[in-house]
Parts: sequence; structure tokens; C-alpha cells
Amino acid sequence: MGEMPMANGHLPFEKPIIELRQKIAELKKFTKEKEIDLSDEIATLEAKAERLEKEIYGNLTPWQRVQIARHPSRPTTLDYIQRIFTDFIELHGDRLYGDDPAIVGGIAKLDGMPVTVIGHERGKDTKDKIARNFGMPHPEGYRKALRLMQQADKFGRPIITFIDTQGAHPGIEAEQRGQSEAIARNLREMAGFSVPIVCVVTGEGGSGGALAISVGNRLLMLEHAYYSVITPEGAAAILWRDAAEAQQAAEALRITAQDLLKLGVVDRVIPEPKGGAHRDPDAQAAWIKEALLETLKPLLEMDGKALVADRHRKYAQIGVFAGGD
Repeated sequence: MGEMPMANGHLPFEKPIIELRQKIAELKKFTKEKEIDLSDEIATLEAKAERLEKEIYGNLTPWQRVQIARHPSRPTTLDYIQRIFTDFIELHGDRLYGDDPAIVGGIAKLDGMPVTVIGHERGKDTKDKIARNFGMPHPEGYRKALRLMQQADKFGRPIITFIDTQGAHPGIEAEQRGQSEAIARNLREMAGFSVPIVCVVTGEGGSGGALAISVGNRLLMLEHAYYSVITPEGAAAILWRDAAEAQQAAEALRITAQDLLKLGVVDRVIPEPKGGAHRDPDAQAAWIKEALLETLKPLLEMDGKALVADRHRKYAQIGVFAGGD
């Protein structure tokens, strides 16, 4: 099984970098207190730290990317909404059962353009995470998302979704209220909306719980996010009857942004700050905003029929390969 972040919030594979940075900080403190010139030693260590960071973050395994995607300090949908959009008005409820705080959504402006924005919300502290069910929606969450998307389609507003969930809530009460039907309905309805839909996988993109708000004209992914039919632990439990084989499953599933870009599932990979989005949420939000504006520009020039045809074509091409002799 994967290791959890250490007490200081750093991931286990980052330990060599952290230790080196701590040593540099100690030398700087010693220099200041004792007035001894250690600038050459500090410069050497800083250069070494730079090389080490480049080596580690430039050669991350799929499982290490999963660990970054799950980092407890990783920005959530509400963090991005606050930084990317203006005049956000959150809307609640599915008009059938109730409100689900695991899905947030509403009306906002992107660079002055009215849009509908929807996303999974994991929560920040323990109390908030529990209240939001750790970002795993019930059927009413998906029905709320559908209600907001139908409203956007009616008034001609582009739809932007943020995906970050291990999956839909698997409990019996969710099944009793029609979990699978709610997800299936979203897939069908999103395929036919006549407004641009741009989806961004910001963290975990797990199973139908992610797919239920990610049927769009364009699918973007953050550099260290993952998008998969099942979590690595779930796949390992099925294939090897041992969730501890999650690392092997992560490599076999081809779930990283880089793999999915090659496979044609993802249209664009958005870079992250060195070490992950949690290291600089403001920079990450700025890069997402830039990608959204660039992606939306050509879509806004298309009419409704062209947008639907474009969406159908995108999904029809996934999994198509040229055959050899």
C-alpha cells in the first residue's frame, strides 16, 4: 500500500530533497550566527538540491504521481473557483432529494464571460472532509450537477468542470437513491448539450464518479493528476487479491496525464509547480485559467450542432489504433 505524507506534509520519496534543504538552512543559520563565510559550501549544496529535484520530479513513477494527486494540501475545486473566476454564486440542491456538498457548482465569470462551473469538493480540514464525504458524491450530487448543466445549456453558458474524486459514494443508501442511474443520465445528457464543455482533472479522476462530470469537448489534466476506471488499490485487490500491489497496478493501468495524452484520451496536460499544485496554488490556478481561455476560444466559435458533433467525434476516436500488416 502507498505511504502517507510525513508529518511535515512531504511525501516519502521527497525525503532526500527535504534533508538536503534542511542542511542548507542549518548552514545559512550557522553563517549568520557565527559570522563565518560558508557561501561556497551553501552554493554547492543548493546546486546539488536543484539537480536532485530535477532528477526526482522529472522521473516520477505513476504511483508517485498518485501520491501527489492525493496530497492532503492539494488545492480543491473551491480553491480554484476563488482564484480563477469572479462573481461566483453557488447554487444548491437537485430539486428531488437534497443538496450534496461533495459537488459544488454555480454561475461565475471567467475573464468577464458568464460560465457555469461545477466540481468535486473534498474539503479542507477533517470536519469539512467528513461533511463533504471526502469528495465522493451521492446521486443528488450528480443530479445537482445535471440541473446546473441543463440551466447552462438553456442560457448558452459554457460549462467548466473540475474532477477530483476517488469515485462515487459506494454505500447502500446511494444505490437505493439511484447512483448508477444518476451517473448514466449525466453521461447521456452531457453528450448532447449545445454549449462548449471543458473538463479539468485536478487530482483524482476515479471511475464513473469522475466520468459523470467529464464528458466534454476537451479534457485537460494537471501534470500529476490521474484518471482511471478504478483506483490502483481497487485494481490490485481484483487482479492480485492484494491492495498492497497498488504500485504495480498504477503502472499497468496507464492512468497518468502523460500516458493518457499519448492515448488520445486527454487533450492537454497543464504543468504543475515543482513538487505539485499544493506548492503554489496561485501559480497553478493561473496556469489552469490560461489553459481554459485558450481551449474555449475555438469552441466558442462553433454552433450547437458542431459542438455536439465535435464531442461525439472525440469519444468515438478513443481506442482507435492503426492496424499493422
